[in-house]
Amino acid sequence: MEYDVIIIGGGPAGLTAAIYATRGGLKTAIVEKQSAGGQIALSSVVENYPAAEKMSGFELAMKMMTQAESFGAEFIYDDVLSVDYNEKAVALASGLLLKAKTLIIATGARPRLLGLDSEARLTGQGVSYCATCDGAFFKGKTVAVTGGGNTAVEDALYLKNFAKKVYLIHRRDKLTAEKALQNALFNSDIEILWNKTVNVINGENKVESVTLSDTLNGEQINLALDGLFIAIGRVPQTSLCKELNLDGQGYVITKEDMSTEFKGVYVAGDLRQKPLRQVVTACSDGAIAAASAIKYISEN
Repeated sequence: MEYDVIIIGGGPAGLTAAIYATRGGLKTAIVEKQSAGGQIALSSVVENYPAAEKMSGFELAMKMMTQAESFGAEFIYDDVLSVDYNEKAVALASGLLLKAKTLIIATGARPRLLGLDSEARLTGQGVSYCATCDGAFFKGKTVAVTGGGNTAVEDALYLKNFAKKVYLIHRRDKLTAEKALQNALFNSDIEILWNKTVNVINGENKVESVTLSDTLNGEQINLALDGLFIAIGRVPQTSLCKELNLDGQGYVITKEDMSTEFKGVYVAGDLRQKPLRQVVTACSDGAIAAASAIKYISEN
């Protein structure tokens, strides 16, 4: 199967790239292993995307997907096994081999793990990385969020709608979240545990407590919990990008037009090296990548 452009990843970057590519006359395929929307589909409310006030992330993602489909984008739900950047060929788990004149990689980033022994065992048994997915399961219970950025504070504020008690655990004495989110947090009844890290998640078949360590004096305390939500950042999904130029943190380095060292290959979204990772910047990347793909095809 041959296309003008194959987009790997169906988050905001990939969906925007598809909208721009199809409107530019390109035969476009989006390969997504799960469902369209990426990380934004897990957000309960999006307040910082223009004209999407109080819209859920899932609703915003579905609107983007519908718009891309209306212009003729084809969605293929499958796992990508490998990518040949020279030939611009994409091998899928189903056995299909897709070829294109250009490629746009928009695979995003996944939640960063704490790396604790019991973390994987208790994931789904009280350990979660998605408050909007699992928050309702903790109605009337005690939960904690670990982290200090936008996602951690948003998760804590969301969870207070269900839980009887919410803690925010942060390893420093200052948050990195946006000021508006901090103000909402400080005006809530969420208890902030400053200068603390989660050392152990306790429980056999479900989360029962966590052992916290004070980053200043090393003192350890036990905090009884029913659930722990981990929001300590993301890791770029660059398993398909080993041939591309990566920075020290594993993000792909591109030019301003989203191009890579391979002609006709572009990278957009959260897996790209840049100062801000938000829906609006992912969409911007996708639009630029699609415009670059259109220009490349017209000139070659």
